[in-house]
Amino acid sequence: MTTTNVKAVKLGKTGPEVFPIGLGCMGMSGMYGASDEDEGVRTIHRAVERGVTLLDTGDFYGMGHNEMLIGRAIRGKRDAVQLSVKFGAQRGPDGSWIGFDARPAAVKTALAYTLKRLGVDHIDVYRPARLDPSVPIEETVGAIAEMVKAGFVRHIGLSEVSAETVRRAHAVHPIVDLQIEHALVTRKPEQTIFPALRELGISATLYGVLSRGLLSGSKTTGPGDFRAYLPRFTGDAKSQNDQVVSSIATFAKERSMTPSQLVIAWSRARCPDFVTLVGSRTVAQLDEALGALAHPLSSSDVAALEALVPADAIAGTRYAAPQMAHLDSEH
Repeated sequence: MTTTNVKAVKLGKTGPEVFPIGLGCMGMSGMYGASDEDEGVRTIHRAVERGVTLLDTGDFYGMGHNEMLIGRAIRGKRDAVQLSVKFGAQRGPDGSWIGFDARPAAVKTALAYTLKRLGVDHIDVYRPARLDPSVPIEETVGAIAEMVKAGFVRHIGLSEVSAETVRRAHAVHPIVDLQIEHALVTRKPEQTIFPALRELGISATLYGVLSRGLLSGSKTTGPGDFRAYLPRFTGDAKSQNDQVVSSIATFAKERSMTPSQLVIAWSRARCPDFVTLVGSRTVAQLDEALGALAHPLSSSDVAALEALVPADAIAGTRYAAPQMAHLDSEH
């Protein structure tokens, strides 16, 4: 299977059609350690050449750096991509995380700066990165809906919220997709969130399919790599998880795939109606990820993999306890 004959996925009932694998650009602005901006631009260009259309970012990735990088990369190519942007996370000059703001005025201010950094006149899918516990979701979505009416936003998305919050938001304005972590070892959304999305005709963009590189055997790189503070990458959990990763690597090798390709192919087989986000930072990583499309998994492959690696096989939560407590999607 080549990337030229891949069936597109529609985001919700009212959203755009997109390539089934989207490019998550966060890692191009740090988070996983030092990054190469020029390689990031080349990776985005390569993605567009290969047919990828959805680029995902957040205005807080690199404190605006990621949006400026994408803006540079898509100059002259705006019509070839759809931009998905998250907002709301507040950061200090030292890079610290200092809160979340999804008040209506903050929504519009954040959007104004995002449009400027990206060098575009509209955002295709705009979404709060989390639920602001001090602001009703109806107010946040209502403010974005005003921006839709004004032409600055095309569609509204959500991120890491519960089924109940999705319903409340969707009652204010059509929601096209929910961005949420979902992977072979992160499957809680399948319990109540995915059924609600399908009932309402809402799609999903699934991030963390590699569990931040854990499932591909990626190692933390040093102080600038935020994974060094995540439970799954530290202590006794790391030792247990290394054994699971080894089993995945063996399973993949038996099928002439890399571990990354295997878990991406699992995501595509498990949720063909949703979009899988891959956080490639280099052209080589992107090409490897897209190679998963040439190795679709059969239903028997999926069953065998899930038997080998049950949903609870990995030790440790996906974020540290304080962050998990604030995730509406976990409630």
